[in-house]
Amino acid sequence: MSKPDFYRSLQCSECQSGPRQRALWFALNRFRPKWRELSVHESSPGWDLVSRRLTAECKNYTASQYDPNLSPGEIVDGTRLPCKKYIVQNLERQTFADESFDLVVTQDVFEHIFDPFKAIAEIARTLRPGGATIMSVPVVRKFNPSQRRARLTGDGAIEFILSAEYHGNPVSGDGALVTVDWGYDIAALLARASGLWFIMQTFENMDYGIRDECNQILIGMKSPLPTLE
Repeated sequence: MSKPDFYRSLQCSECQSGPRQRALWFALNRFRPKWRELSVHESSPGWDLVSRRLTAECKNYTASQYDPNLSPGEIVDGTRLPCKKYIVQNLERQTFADESFDLVVTQDVFEHIFDPFKAIAEIARTLRPGGATIMSVPVVRKFNPSQRRARLTGDGAIEFILSAEYHGNPVSGDGALVTVDWGYDIAALLARASGLWFIMQTFENMDYGIRDECNQILIGMKSPLPTLE
């Protein structure tokens, strides 16, 4: 059986979640079990288990989507998404005030950003002290260094370094261009760009149907390093 077929075989027939989404859900409840009480920003939510639960159960939930055809900060209401409405945001240049959120969640977003280092610095800026970001990112390069697939030129055109690759996009049928193939160095790179301290965990638990070639979850925290005693 091929790996894509195996991955699809673990798709939940009830909630439609995949292994990586369940891994993020597992990490969210382990590292921020009181997430329902927090101020949460989720970038690019879809129809999956995590987005639906955050929307329904989080007391102070904010959804955002990137749409180059709309103005940053514009509110889009009455969408078909479970979040019902979202704020247009470019993660590299967010309109949110400093220290707006306790938690920022991204699911398979950071492989689609042209400047992920600006984006993670912006996430750090919008986090309150003691806040955290939890993200799933397909780490396809493993022990090899991360590499860029596409970038923007000075005049705003897209330069393709590798062949164009697209993933699903909850607000566009054109898909989302993959800009970076990440390796395990992602945690160190994001930490250096943001000042957050990161851990990366690989979740493997067949009791919850969590098995995937790229099931790494990153947790970045805006707090002093703990004292080891």
